[in-house]
Amino acid sequence: MIYTTSTKGINVNQLNGFFVNWPNPPSPEVHLKLLNNSSHIVLAIEENSNQIVGYITAISDGVLSAYIPFLEVLPSHHGKGIGQQLVQRMFATLKDIYMIDLMCDLELQAYYEKFGMQSSNGMIKRNFTKQSGL
Repeated sequence: MIYTTSTKGINVNQLNGFFVNWPNPPSPEVHLKLLNNSSHIVLAIEENSNQIVGYITAISDGVLSAYIPFLEVLPSHHGKGIGQQLVQRMFATLKDIYMIDLMCDLELQAYYEKFGMQSSNGMIKRNFTKQSGL
């Protein structure tokens, strides 16, 4: 597995199969735009196929705070430690940031607790008509 923090050389053909179970998933073109516009990214690329099999993004002010909106590994690659590597590499990138926040479903909280995160309360607003992106 190759891990990179750049989208240089990445194309939309490498971004298939993500946003599993989303009713209106972003297209690979929108996905690439999302990656390019994030403050920080880590991509997991399978060496043999050159396909992206996982990614994590962060949005940060670069001073005190960062938010991790996306961590996703293709279902065919679950259980191989890829998500763990993505989180650890992102946390290393954000090591000097005071607060790193993310929102997740209750069943995923135990996963993030393994990285030293703690449960908290939060609020969200979703505009599902825009779920596929701009």
